[in-house]
Amino acid sequence: MSEHQLTNEIERYLNGEMTGEERTRFEQARRENADLNSSITGHEHFTNLLKQYGERLELERRLDAIHNEVDVHALKDDLLVHPSWVVQLWRNHHSKISVAASIAIFAVLGTLFFTGYLTNREQNYVRLRGEVAKISKKADNINDKLNSLNGRARVNSNPAKFRGTGFALSSNGYIVTNYHVVSNADSVSVQNAAGKSFSTRVVYTEPQSDIAILQITDPSFKNLNPIPYSIRKSESDVGENVFTIGYPGSAMVLGPGYLTASTGFNGDSTAYQVSIPVDYGNSGGPLLDSKGNLIGIINAKQSQVEGAHFAVKSNYLINAIRNIPADSLNKSLNINTRNTLAGLSLKQQYKKLENYIFLVRVYNQ
Repeated sequence: MSEHQLTNEIERYLNGEMTGEERTRFEQARRENADLNSSITGHEHFTNLLKQYGERLELERRLDAIHNEVDVHALKDDLLVHPSWVVQLWRNHHSKISVAASIAIFAVLGTLFFTGYLTNREQNYVRLRGEVAKISKKADNINDKLNSLNGRARVNSNPAKFRGTGFALSSNGYIVTNYHVVSNADSVSVQNAAGKSFSTRVVYTEPQSDIAILQITDPSFKNLNPIPYSIRKSESDVGENVFTIGYPGSAMVLGPGYLTASTGFNGDSTAYQVSIPVDYGNSGGPLLDSKGNLIGIINAKQSQVEGAHFAVKSNYLINAIRNIPADSLNKSLNINTRNTLAGLSLKQQYKKLENYIFLVRVYNQ
């Protein structure tokens, strides 16, 4: 296979364009061939880095334009006086930034190709990381500021257009949900079991695994107690008792069931099939075994099989966490390795989990 063909296959794999059978064969080859695995990892990381670079470069440019158009300090003072105007201003600029960032990604990729950047990847990789680091801190501050303003102005804005579930990845505000829940969102908030809402930012996404990592940016958020569950690295067995907790409606719901297949729809090796009553609002919720180990993330968007539901396997969450660029995190992300749910009844486990499960609300224009 030529290098060009290999690159195409890697991109098909990472973009989720392979059939279940093709993906299974490719993953088998990846396990058996260290060079192939290294190429996939490098390609994925490099692509993510380019995406981060393009988005942030354009975001910085757009911020300068916005600052020339409005006085941010005056905007804060006017929030309570003209909330509808503030909401509209946020939406207009947020939309412009999103579109411009998309164009910037293609522009950056085109420039890199025609200047030979992509053919000298190793040599230029360090330079690219350096440029990303220069604007990373400023971009994060921009996002936090805009999210904060948007969160304060949203009191009188339109209701959420989509709803899902998320769960705590760490006690300091990192949340996991499905990529399809937050895709194309103008803003995202999460609500805890007590009914309190917090603004968030999207830290990292992996569309091919349907995983998104959020961070709570709301200054009113207080750190949670230590996470009571750990992420299970090994495969779970068919027939195991499992359960999920999520928001198919406005109230938190416990869904008990069992694992019915070690693969998802059409033999998808990245997912489990489960027998659990779930709805679209359960998307992004945790799938746990009877000992309280996290074994997957509920993916309720797939409905090709009547009565069957699916969950992304937990080892793909572990991979996603490893792939997060370090400059995307402004707080440490420490994963819990100690499970304090083992030996408890399902009722007791539910009680301990309530504060770590969130209703995810997505807002669009």
